[in-house]
Amino acid sequence: MNQKEPVIVKVSGPLVVAENMHHCKMYEVVRVGEEGLVGEIIRLERGNAFIQVYEETAGIGPGEIVKPTGKTLSVELGPGLLETIYDGVQRPLKVLEEKSGHFLARGISADGLDHAKKWDFVPTVSKGDMVSEGDIIGTVQETSLIEHKIMVSVGIKNAKVESIEKGQHTVLDKIAVLVDENGTKHELTMHHYWPIRNPRKVLKKRVPEEPLRSGCRSIDMFFPITKGGAGCIPGPFGSGKTVTQQSLAKYCDAQVIVYIGCGERGNEMTEVLNEFPHLTDPNSGEPLMRRTVMIANTSNMPVAAREASVYTGITIAEYYRDMGYNVALLADSTSRWAEAMREISGRLEEMPGEEGYPAYLGSKTAEFYERAGAVNCLGSEGRQGSLTVVGAVSPPGGDLSEPVSQNTLRVTKTFWGLDAKLAYQRHFPAINWLKSYSLYLPNLDKYMKENVASDYWDVRGLGMSLLQQESKLEEIVKLVGPDALSVREKLILLVAKSIREDFLYQDSFNPEDAYTTNQKQYHMLKTILAIYNEGLKLVDREDFDFAKLEALPSIQKIAKVKELKMDESGKATAFEHVQSEIAKEIASL
Repeated sequence: MNQKEPVIVKVSGPLVVAENMHHCKMYEVVRVGEEGLVGEIIRLERGNAFIQVYEETAGIGPGEIVKPTGKTLSVELGPGLLETIYDGVQRPLKVLEEKSGHFLARGISADGLDHAKKWDFVPTVSKGDMVSEGDIIGTVQETSLIEHKIMVSVGIKNAKVESIEKGQHTVLDKIAVLVDENGTKHELTMHHYWPIRNPRKVLKKRVPEEPLRSGCRSIDMFFPITKGGAGCIPGPFGSGKTVTQQSLAKYCDAQVIVYIGCGERGNEMTEVLNEFPHLTDPNSGEPLMRRTVMIANTSNMPVAAREASVYTGITIAEYYRDMGYNVALLADSTSRWAEAMREISGRLEEMPGEEGYPAYLGSKTAEFYERAGAVNCLGSEGRQGSLTVVGAVSPPGGDLSEPVSQNTLRVTKTFWGLDAKLAYQRHFPAINWLKSYSLYLPNLDKYMKENVASDYWDVRGLGMSLLQQESKLEEIVKLVGPDALSVREKLILLVAKSIREDFLYQDSFNPEDAYTTNQKQYHMLKTILAIYNEGLKLVDREDFDFAKLEALPSIQKIAKVKELKMDESGKATAFEHVQSEIAKEIASL
């Protein structure tokens, strides 16, 4: 009996149902309709396959054929990923534009890597050497910033190098032949495919103990994240989520950046795509794109592709982590990804959970963020890499009690809560210091004491305490006015205002102010706190006139503390000079 051909029986937006699919598997990629739209099987039921289609399905109808490919949705990994802008299913947008113009044709396909470009392969092993999965057999200078490491494929163990070829090769060319302990030959090329829903293998996860330096004073000083940590940036519309994400991408000290624009407005993504190629990496002076992979999946693109774009991005990020690099993945925004899940779940007629989101929203969110971490990579070289994941969340109306925010907070350890009130006051970054938190402080205790200052945490703790006390005193001021406050309370308000305006406020468009080192941040805050520490010596005097303290010349200098610079030798002479002036002037009172 001839098996019937798979055909479409129902179309519901991005969800297509096909019959006669008995031989197919879950998450298998199929080609739908005469145009061959890319789809992925997300449910199998009595020979019927429910297919999530990653392209516009208008015009597709029952009776059209479906062609299974036998493969799961995978990304192509190898040299050429950096400096490329992809869509949600790893099709290079530049190649798509060349094929179909500015408006993407349906059913169009493109390889994730350039199969014609030749790369200069330099072997790091010789004929007769023994290698196993994860071992580096050679390198390719992918960009001026990143050396791409070619690794032995996962699953190959105790193999002998039979041959290896130096020189110019495409990613498809055979570069080495390995013979494993069973006598099986393995021909290696410079590229391979990896299923996007499967985390890449590592030897083990480590406790992250080094900060991801962002140059943002609110983040680095008060709410730090580690290399290998997971963080979230929830905030209402217009509070600066995208600008904060872009600042992290520009200035953080990760070696490789993967930026995912997931369901964001087209004009925002266009701004990113236009701006990034012209930016200079502050750590190396080279163009920023030379260490960046971008995935553009705007709000007018098919909904289902948002779901794929997040997994595509994190798989590429894991690949560079496995080479031993520190990688940062920035997803803007995971709320759009959750909305895509909600739409597909609704079309599958699944039982809805809270606010209509699928019941598995929590497990999917955890699964995604759990792929972050500091790891010991596969391979005998003892490489260590890290993958830091920061996701923006766009709760409707800024309501953090909604399911996406709550599920994200459960699995991330750093929370930078953006505040619409601060944004309207033009205080950027609009990170609310009373709502935000970081659970990575114990991990960083030793690092900061050894690399910045032994009293680093005392200075940070006092600064945070004054900000919290200020919020309580503001309530009293609203009720009875500032004159009812004691001198000590007036001093707290004066110093807390300086911390807010002179330390936390940061202009991301000013090259001098946009990035601040950990050492300078510490000395800036310590200089501001010198007013409080010296002023405490006077507050108990009954005849003390607080107006005299406010009028001191050194207090005016504090307003320009961000303009002070560290010496070339790394000494904080300028800050120490201001601190001694404050001590002298307050002592004279």
